[in-house]
Amino acid sequence: MNRNEFLNLRLVIFIVTLTSFLTPFNSSSFNIALPNISKEFNLDAISMSWASSAFLLTSAIFLVPFGRIADIYGRKKIFFIGTIFFGISSMFLGIYPSASYLIFLRAFQGFSSAMIFGTGIAILVSQSPTESKGSILGINAASVYIGLSTGPYIGGVLTQMFGWRSILYTIAMVSFLSSLLILFFLKGEWREAAGEKFDLFGSIIYGLTLFLLMYGFSLLPSIESVTPIVFGIISFFYFIKFELNCEYPLMDIRLFLKNQFFALGNFTALISFASTFAVTFLLSLYLQYLKGLSPQDAGLILMSSPIIQAIIAPLSGRLSDKKEPRKIAALGMGFSSLGLGSLIFINESSSTIQIVLSLCIIGLGLALFGAPNTNLIMSSVEKRFFGIASSTLGTMRLLGQTLSQSVAMMIFAIYLGRTIITPQIYSQLEVAIQVSFILFFIFSIIGIIASLMNSKKN
Repeated sequence: MNRNEFLNLRLVIFIVTLTSFLTPFNSSSFNIALPNISKEFNLDAISMSWASSAFLLTSAIFLVPFGRIADIYGRKKIFFIGTIFFGISSMFLGIYPSASYLIFLRAFQGFSSAMIFGTGIAILVSQSPTESKGSILGINAASVYIGLSTGPYIGGVLTQMFGWRSILYTIAMVSFLSSLLILFFLKGEWREAAGEKFDLFGSIIYGLTLFLLMYGFSLLPSIESVTPIVFGIISFFYFIKFELNCEYPLMDIRLFLKNQFFALGNFTALISFASTFAVTFLLSLYLQYLKGLSPQDAGLILMSSPIIQAIIAPLSGRLSDKKEPRKIAALGMGFSSLGLGSLIFINESSSTIQIVLSLCIIGLGLALFGAPNTNLIMSSVEKRFFGIASSTLGTMRLLGQTLSQSVAMMIFAIYLGRTIITPQIYSQLEVAIQVSFILFFIFSIIGIIASLMNSKKN
């Protein structure tokens, strides 16, 4: 690699890692501000969950389509447009003081982030030398975890000092800075699937499937949930059948059928995020309602997990270049399970040290899992599939996050209903949090088994 190639690679790493920092920072800082937002807009527990879930749902719906569009028309174009829209949606979220606008603009944020998720990793892997791919992915993963770690604390400080809208203005400024860097310094377009057709009908069916399933889960345990869930399952099988017979499919189903690394790697990613994503949401409510902490203090405690992730992720990425990634990923799932299991027993009298220790163990598990699993998946496909592989992995992440949030929503609906959280129902809130952690622990055990099944040599 000559000097110009080396400098260009460093520039690509910086730009992609900056945007990789941005989206998790947005999610984690927004979660810490939720109690204040709820108070201002008088939101019930379910509506509070939808403020988070609207972002995840639209991200999941549009991620794969935008990954495919980027492969055909150029990843830089979609990457740039995504950062611009993300900044605009964040800015307007802070301007409009309305509960209905809040959920709508969070959905638009998710739409914008799909353009970023579906292209960033693909651009990074396209430029990475084979022998250092894991190390570079580890650096990128560290930026994600730094975003997660600084989000709760900075979000808590901003919320306490300037109000929750200041979080969104900060995100908007970083988004606009990122878009300028992409426009002027990111060289290349990366269109390995140029000339192929975009599967619009498949994209519509895919989006409809995710919407029906997510909406159905949000209605649980009501009998009204049955219809959208059933239609969502029917739509899912129709989507698979259509994609198998499509000349230029939105999602190449054969990758799942013929490529074990790709299939099981994506499945374990789904399970990993399904079991851990709602931890921040649940503990944010636990620390501020049951423990009576301020947003700033709660954010400081929630930093413990992603700080561990940021430290360990580059090391696990480098290790995955030398050892079997699936073994490192399985070890990571094991640590995540241990941390989740310890959170099953938290209550109003649990110590802060216990919470921090549990979060650190989960953080270690996620750090050992993330970069090696991504390395395994991206190394298992050809270059022309990088965009779709990246967006599929991103979709698994978002589906896992959506499933995790849906489980929390379902448990809240069962134990709390559509009531505003007050001291009178703190006991129900405690039980709901404990039951949620039991289900997430079970998910993580399934993830360990799936990761160990991916036993072929890399």
